[in-house]
Amino acid sequence: MNYILVLILLIFAELAYFKIAARFNIVDKPNNRSSHTTNTLQGGGIIFYIGIVLYFAVEGFHYPWFFGGLSLITLMSFADDIRCQPRRLRLSVHFIAMSLMFYQWGLFYLPWYYTALALVFFTGILNAFNFMDGVNGITGGYSLVVAGTLSYINLFVFSFIDPDVINVLILSLLVFNFFNFRKKATCFAGDTGAFSVAFILIFLLGQLIIRTGDFSYIILLSVYGIDTVLTIIHRIILKKNIFKAHRKHAYQLMANELKIPHVAVSLFYALLQAVISVGFFIFKSHSYLYLGAVLFVLSVCYVLFKRKYFHLYQIPAEHPKGKGRYNAESVKIFRNEKKHALYSQFNAPKR
Repeated sequence: MNYILVLILLIFAELAYFKIAARFNIVDKPNNRSSHTTNTLQGGGIIFYIGIVLYFAVEGFHYPWFFGGLSLITLMSFADDIRCQPRRLRLSVHFIAMSLMFYQWGLFYLPWYYTALALVFFTGILNAFNFMDGVNGITGGYSLVVAGTLSYINLFVFSFIDPDVINVLILSLLVFNFFNFRKKATCFAGDTGAFSVAFILIFLLGQLIIRTGDFSYIILLSVYGIDTVLTIIHRIILKKNIFKAHRKHAYQLMANELKIPHVAVSLFYALLQAVISVGFFIFKSHSYLYLGAVLFVLSVCYVLFKRKYFHLYQIPAEHPKGKGRYNAESVKIFRNEKKHALYSQFNAPKR
């Protein structure tokens, strides 16, 4: 495969999509849950699907059921980017798409309850990528690290798939990151990008796990996994609707309440996953022990981080002047004054 030609085609395809999105007003408009403040082109992540289409056009349809599932989920997600689709319809399509992937893997020979559990598990991973797609660069940067790690494994550790599949995905991610991994993004991945890149990575990771019989490779998604799972558990504890959009993930707290630049947050998540993946190869002979240690440490860090800064979410709702953001000292002053009925003397700093 001529990678230079593929890269050029991907760049032109992305630029062509920008014109289409602008023409038909496919934009993400900021709301009270957004981390951005201006209208931004939506659905730029369609480049991931285009990359896979190019691969199949050149190399032939080696993984037809996977491609069918990817096409189905990309179409559903693109429709959702244009106009919000019913949750049940989206979830039904996700299960159908994942079922096609399972058929590609040949997993339907397993007892039905194993298949059902695996279907729920991988559909959860699929949606986790969408939950985590909330600041500039995080989807592209994190996915690039995962794809790069899978490429290394495929070339130097264990060959589990045609290298061109991963290489085309990496080229697609590089093109997308050029437009998204910046302070003011030209485009967002949208549901189209988040779900399609997640579907591709799940296929690659699942292929690796099935071929090697080593489930510890799931560590390649550990950072996203901990943030997603523990945030869901936290919302259940708070008796919140886990299906409703929110801004309670750790990365959102960093970007929105602590005012850490989006690019810095995304770089932190990508580098953290990269360091964990390097450690995995160093301690490969004790892979499951390492996996458990990593999940434990990440969980403790998540809980400590949330315990220290979660109050920054709660103060705006209590203050009558609006939903501004306050530092820790303002929070202490406010609560102390409220406790002593001196509410009128409160003078919190404005956003």
